[in-house]
Amino acid sequence: MELIKEHDYKDYIVTGTIGFRPSVRAIIIRGDKLAMVYSEKLKHYLFAGGGIDEGETMEEALVREVREELGLEVIPETISEYGLIVRKEKGKKDDLFIQENYFFICDVKDEVGAQKLDIYEAEEEYVLKWVTPEEVLDTNLNYNHAEQENAPYRKRLMERQNWLVERLISEGRFR
Repeated sequence: MELIKEHDYKDYIVTGTIGFRPSVRAIIIRGDKLAMVYSEKLKHYLFAGGGIDEGETMEEALVREVREELGLEVIPETISEYGLIVRKEKGKKDDLFIQENYFFICDVKDEVGAQKLDIYEAEEEYVLKWVTPEEVLDTNLNYNHAEQENAPYRKRLMERQNWLVERLISEGRFR
């Protein structure tokens, strides 16, 4: 998959321990709206996705993560590669943490099922929202994330989400 962006925060020790986590993320577009994870607690939007479990293909992980976080069923034959975003920064446990975020464009069935959230996702009150890219940017850019727990990470997280939304807009992906 093509590397489309690298976020290298250069706040790590190169000679120390290294943590690595490949993950998948879903870009789900219908007309002028995106299906996004919205944290009602933290007041921001995220692309649905997460880590790839042992023995899973990227596509299987994508289907599972979208079902768990959004309650939506991905239509497997609509999955197509979009691009890779790599993040390098000081980790919580490791001196260097590298995350590969593999983004896929896909469509979903209309029905919304039950979510199956991880503990932290439930605590952050994840819900499905269909929103315009402008709504995502307005919320992510204007909400004061500085007062939240782990504020530097949250700020970086919003930068990554917003960069991709802006790219999708510039490509004319919305009708």
